Amino acid sequence: MGARTSFRSLPNVISSSRVLLAAGFVAVDRPDARIGLVGLAAVTDVLDGWLARRANWISRSGALLDAFADRVFVLVAVSTFLFTGSLSTIGYFVMISRDLLTAVGFLVARAVPWLRPVQFKARLAGKLVTVLQMLTFVAILRFPPAVDWFLWGVGLASIVAIADYTWSLWLARMP
Repeated sequence: MGARTSFRSLPNVISSSRVLLAAGFVAVDRPDARIGLVGLAAVTDVLDGWLARRANWISRSGALLDAFADRVFVLVAVSTFLFTGSLSTIGYFVMISRDLLTAVGFLVARAVPWLRPVQFKARLAGKLVTVLQMLTFVAILRFPPAVDWFLWGVGLASIVAIADYTWSLWLARMP
């Protein structure tokens, strides 16, 4: 494997690091350490995409890996907060609602034979949900009185993101 090929995989390595960061999130229990891991996860999320676009190393597998790593980090962090009592069951489902409903939508789109396949791409509303999820993690760790406000933001942004994804996929499937 040449140096060029090795560098080409760098965005995927950066994306994959979020899975390790998720494991670290469970392993540590100090709020400052967890905030640091949330920050690193956010930085790697921005960096892998920027690097892939900047160097024209975008691939379908890389995009899927990026989305998978994001979901793993969020699900592990949210589950950790639920398990420790830092987040209510309702808060848990608000935090994962966008991910849960887009997964269901993906499965429905695959199961219904008359739906033409379309390429699934990240959209601004979905990115906003991810940013709000990360900010909610920080609020849980440092500003508990603000958590409800952040959950409302995640919930509303999730509704917008789900509607946006649904509409864009519907338009893409039209003949």
